[in-house]
Amino acid sequence: MVSIALYNLKGGVGKTASCVNFAYLAAKDGYKTLLWDIDPQGSASFYYQVKAKPKGGIRKLIEKGADIEEAVMSTGYENLDIIPADVSAKSFDIMVEEMKSSKKRIKTIISAFAAEYDFIFMDCPPGFSVLSENVFHAADIVLMPVIPTTLSIRTYNMVKDYFKEKELDASKMMCFFTMADLRKNMHNEIMETLYKDKKFFGNYIPYLSDVEKMGVHRAPLEAFAPGSYAAQCYRDLWGEIKEGMLE
Repeated sequence: MVSIALYNLKGGVGKTASCVNFAYLAAKDGYKTLLWDIDPQGSASFYYQVKAKPKGGIRKLIEKGADIEEAVMSTGYENLDIIPADVSAKSFDIMVEEMKSSKKRIKTIISAFAAEYDFIFMDCPPGFSVLSENVFHAADIVLMPVIPTTLSIRTYNMVKDYFKEKELDASKMMCFFTMADLRKNMHNEIMETLYKDKKFFGNYIPYLSDVEKMGVHRAPLEAFAPGSYAAQCYRDLWGEIKEGMLE
């Protein structure tokens, strides 16, 4: 099983939309896929029109001896299940508090699904926290969407510095450009510069209105607009990411 955490220090970078689309594409490729919506905003759960069970969610996962499979729900799409977000702030605080006692709690949780799933995607909340550090230890890949702007460069460098400070495996960190507009000179220049870091995939996601429409349709792009340019961009990027992981 390959575990992939979609993460960025800042919000509003297309993290959740990418997580939703990558998980769908992995499932469409025939891989048994699980999406864990760790972000308390619950946007990935919203896109898949799933709500946590009354007694499910984070609390079920962190309790020792808990039946974690009870938290898993079907998305209605073949090969694709989800652990929906628990939007209770109290439950999220409980999870963060639990992370303080062990940097391997997330790793322990996802390892329980190794026999059943080929991929597990984690939609992570923004920011540096005990939870994010736990995710960084657990994930095989920390996949970071980056908007080619000055502030995003700063954020990207801060995450790299954080990995170094915490002595995390920097090879886990992989990036791709999102919301890119090649009509803007700044976007072109920044992309050209950061590609030299060798951490960025060649394919990128342009700024496209169809991506925003995911919130209207509450579905991944491939489900409601498979012929769109946006869907093609995600297919191309997913193909490159998949090749890089499975080679």
